Amino acid sequence: MRNLILAGLAALLLPQTVLASAGAIDLTQHWVGFVALTLFVIAYFLVVIEERTHLRKSIPVIIAAGGIWALIALVYAGQGDNESVQGYLRHGLLEYAELMLFLLVAMTYINIMQERNVFEALRGWLISRGFSLRAIYWITGTIAFFMSPLADNMTTALVLASVALAVGRDNPRFVVVACVSIVVAANAGGVFSPFGDITTLMVWQKGKLDATEFLVLFVPSLVNWLVPAAIMSFVVPKSTPPAAESSVHIKRGGVVVIFMFIGTVAMTVSLHSFLHLPPAFGMVTGLGLVKLFGWWIEKQEAHAQQADHLQDAPLNTFNELARSEWDTLLFFYGVIMCVGGLGAIGYLAVGSEWMYNGLGATNANILVGVVSAIVDNIPVMYAVLTMNPPMPDGQWLLVTMTAGVGGSLLSIGSAAGVAVMGQARGVYTFGAHFKWSWAIALGYAASIAVHFWINGEYFSMTHPG
Repeated sequence: MRNLILAGLAALLLPQTVLASAGAIDLTQHWVGFVALTLFVIAYFLVVIEERTHLRKSIPVIIAAGGIWALIALVYAGQGDNESVQGYLRHGLLEYAELMLFLLVAMTYINIMQERNVFEALRGWLISRGFSLRAIYWITGTIAFFMSPLADNMTTALVLASVALAVGRDNPRFVVVACVSIVVAANAGGVFSPFGDITTLMVWQKGKLDATEFLVLFVPSLVNWLVPAAIMSFVVPKSTPPAAESSVHIKRGGVVVIFMFIGTVAMTVSLHSFLHLPPAFGMVTGLGLVKLFGWWIEKQEAHAQQADHLQDAPLNTFNELARSEWDTLLFFYGVIMCVGGLGAIGYLAVGSEWMYNGLGATNANILVGVVSAIVDNIPVMYAVLTMNPPMPDGQWLLVTMTAGVGGSLLSIGSAAGVAVMGQARGVYTFGAHFKWSWAIALGYAASIAVHFWINGEYFSMTHPG
């Protein structure tokens, strides 16, 4: 009975041309493909309007992924092939599992540092020093650039934007340019580290570039921030606001956690480079170590609490693990599975042919950055990685950079920009950011030119991976 049902469905679902002998079915011109593409577009539209609907962004993409793969599975089952789709799905699930575990550890470390008041102490120190507005402008941008390779760009932007809001609360013009500079710096700083952005992490885990190769993007990414920052600095007032008192102190073990995070990153890179172990393995090992340290801190603080020496609740690393951005992690699942499904249908092969053969690698990779200002850079980069166009390392470095910094062109183009818009509501807006998009675009073009200039040798190199 099951075979009869599948055969009947296959008669409706199968396209006129079936590449069964090659193990792949081309659905790009069939209604199944059109329906799958429509599901993805609708799901992503719901993601874009999340602020209005308050529907968590993970929900529509997870549902769309289920629908897309169900249609694909029906087509293959109708051909008597019950193995191919399982293979495609398991490949996508493995990629997601590695990415999810890596990000889960990184998020937990950041949460622990937040709980230990590490970021609040930094904010308090900056506010209490009595710096001029120009000094704050350059200090916050510089810290954002160098902080984002380890902390995620959203956390970095939120911490430093809060400083700009605190010292410039009576000067909206300063707050706008300071927030724009912070967002651009946070996005640019994540480019020269495999840990700095989701897209760089994806490229590294895919084996397209070695961890050390990302470092050659330091100067281009610095130029990407410095060009618009220098232009905007001319409108920053020279006044010095009064210093604000701050009594925030880092809790017990907070500094140690910072160094443990740096050590975990170093261990992850070493295990991957020398023993070829997946990056997620090193990160999860580091999670075990920080949990062991957290257990010791919890025992110390519980004892102090009993002796009335501590008012706050003791550190609980499992609570910090639970505070991870699960909506974001599940959003990555939905995106990876949706894009993987579109790849199985054949759309990514068509897109690769149009972009990389029609436009050329350089133009295509520059376009990726522009598109990432409108569409989240994660599905864009995952699509490029799934297309897997044959490119030298210089081009993989280029697309890594453009996907990372292209989101700065619009305030909605990156998690950092969206988060700061919510924090500085009514001051740092889409329109306020857009007024400086021309300066950011100059930085975008300059960073690409500098990359070609100083990293020309990489355009003749091809990574074994």
